[in-house]
Amino acid sequence: MIRILVRKFSEVFLFMLLITFISFLFIRLAPGDPALTILNVDELSISQEQVEALREEMGFNKPLFVQYGLWLLHFVQLDFGQSYVTGQPVMEMLLTGLPATLELTTGALLVMLLVSLPLGSLAALYRNSWIDQISRLVSIIGAAIPSFWLGLIFIDLLGVRFGWLPTMGREGFPSLILPSLTLGLAISGVYVRLLRSSLLDSLSQEFIRAARARGLSEQRIFVMHAFRHSLPPVITVFGVSLGSLIGGVVVVEVLFAYPGIGKLVVDAIRQRDYPLIQGYILIMAAIVFVVNTAVDLSYRYVNPEMKLKEREARS
Repeated sequence: MIRILVRKFSEVFLFMLLITFISFLFIRLAPGDPALTILNVDELSISQEQVEALREEMGFNKPLFVQYGLWLLHFVQLDFGQSYVTGQPVMEMLLTGLPATLELTTGALLVMLLVSLPLGSLAALYRNSWIDQISRLVSIIGAAIPSFWLGLIFIDLLGVRFGWLPTMGREGFPSLILPSLTLGLAISGVYVRLLRSSLLDSLSQEFIRAARARGLSEQRIFVMHAFRHSLPPVITVFGVSLGSLIGGVVVVEVLFAYPGIGKLVVDAIRQRDYPLIQGYILIMAAIVFVVNTAVDLSYRYVNPEMKLKEREARS
């Protein structure tokens, strides 16, 4: 375990260093001038001398690698700088919006589990039945309908026409329902079919027939053996698709005006707020790394074969 953690920490160092450079480079090469945005040239008459003075003050006239080195020096001290627009510390702004994003992500994952686990399990147990057909339909709909379009349907039906749920803002649990349903249903289709396929493969293995020969109940065989054996592929896909989930959170936050860091970074992109954009990228990269590390470590507990391989390697 210690060897794995040491290897992971060395990987995260190289990963974060690469992410900082690529994100810094791409953001600086993007079209637009943050100096013009900060000075609000659309509202005031600004001279070119004032624009150049602000660029000099903010270091935009320095070579790109010098700018990156200065930014990296502050980053290793956990100083992401200040927002060009609000003047607030970037870390403070991100930590303010992070709880809302984590709420939405947790709600979406809960919806996904409540849909995919029972539907995928029943589809595997009752193969080619009407339940299996429903699961196939749910998967096709989930894969075909974009999350923003599904969200617009929920807003129109449940929010506008019937008025059952709020459609904007973050005002308690009711405000979380529609965004969570939108994102959770959009990603659940993949996991329904994946869990079904993985369970069917597990139920056809020799150890399942051996368990039945020992007289174990079908319920115990399914929960303790088949279901556990089918989890590694599902967990692997979840780790790989985490980036898509984060992208979906951004879309849903903007659609429902949910005040998380996804909506915050979209506003920052429009305003060329470089420190806030880069801070968001690094926070998301760190979250992706932590989740993928947790996924790798969880294999040892959900897949006994990995423990056996580790013991054989040591011996």
